[in-house]
Amino acid sequence: MQRMKVHAFADLKTLQRVMTERAAVQAAALEAARAARLKREREQRLFELAVGPVQPIAHSGRIAPRTVAVQPLPVQRLRDEASVMREALSDEFDVETLLHTDDLLSYRLPGLGADVVRKLREGRWSIQRQIDLHGLRTDEAREALGLFVRESHQLGLRCVRVVHGKGLGSPGRTPVLKGRVLRWLVQKSEVMAFVQARPAEGGAGALVVLLQPVQQHHRLPARAAST
Repeated sequence: MQRMKVHAFADLKTLQRVMTERAAVQAAALEAARAARLKREREQRLFELAVGPVQPIAHSGRIAPRTVAVQPLPVQRLRDEASVMREALSDEFDVETLLHTDDLLSYRLPGLGADVVRKLREGRWSIQRQIDLHGLRTDEAREALGLFVRESHQLGLRCVRVVHGKGLGSPGRTPVLKGRVLRWLVQKSEVMAFVQARPAEGGAGALVVLLQPVQQHHRLPARAAST
């Protein structure tokens, strides 16, 4: 029991670290924008002090020079770089204490009601997209899954399926990739919950994943679609 508490504490610290890093990136982007604005204002004041009072020249048919637009702050690039940082998913992440292993495997964010998992198992959310990781090496699967989850979330999708296979072709018939997929998904900020797929959807060889609403920036419970 003591060891489970230690693991749970370590996992929570890891999640807090990831969220802190994400907040730091956002804060850096805001600070860069503020610094750029202050620099423009300072340069404008220096120019006014240097030239002193001025009087507009009377219009004489001159052609006004074409203004050059100021290069915008590369917010999207900063976001992409932050995403790359988040994609450094660890294979050593201890996911066991975060999983609910009753009759079927499931995971949900802390504070998220158990009814969300139940409705996810019942198929209340329609599967909108899927990825099949069969045949991929570990690094390829990690990159493909990270890209799939990020793109699906940016598209506003809520429910996707991840097919990892049952490991029947692996040495010892052990589902190695399945365990890694569990670790990777738990570390993704876009993921709210996941459950083992129903038999018709892949059973033990797949997971049904619920993603955060795209307009949300914080992890908040979502309401299932009504049947």
